[in-house]
Amino acid sequence: KSSSGRKRYNVLGAYSVKGTELITVTNDAYINSDPLVDLLTAINRLHPDTAITLVMDNARYQRCDKVMDKAKELGIDLLFLPPYSPNLNLIERLWKFTKKQCLYNRYYETFQQFKAAIDDCLNKVKSTFSEQVKTLLNPKFQLFGKSAIVTA
Repeated sequence: KSSSGRKRYNVLGAYSVKGTELITVTNDAYINSDPLVDLLTAINRLHPDTAITLVMDNARYQRCDKVMDKAKELGIDLLFLPPYSPNLNLIERLWKFTKKQCLYNRYYETFQQFKAAIDDCLNKVKSTFSEQVKTLLNPKFQLFGKSAIVTA
């Protein structure tokens, strides 16, 4: 069986590698600057007196004036990764883990069950899946001191 139709469930998230805390904002409409502003506000509400650097990719809605102004207002530094480098964005590993845990080879009768499965998995990040997630979202990267420059 497979689901019919095309409904989307969008999850924007921020994961603190120091505090192992996941903050999410979800919707089933479109992703634009509004949910991202909501995420920035949620981060600031939970950590009002903490210096925050939010690592993001280069989606167009992340670089708009509305987001940049809100981040500046809240004192959140935005660090944009180089284009085409999702491997450097730790949150991408969490999304892959989430899909593997609750979406691969699974059928949900209703869209509500689908959303509930994702929410349940994300709610277990700090409890049930904490050890797996700590290993998965380790911010240490291998650096190559002397690498050959090769073009293809």
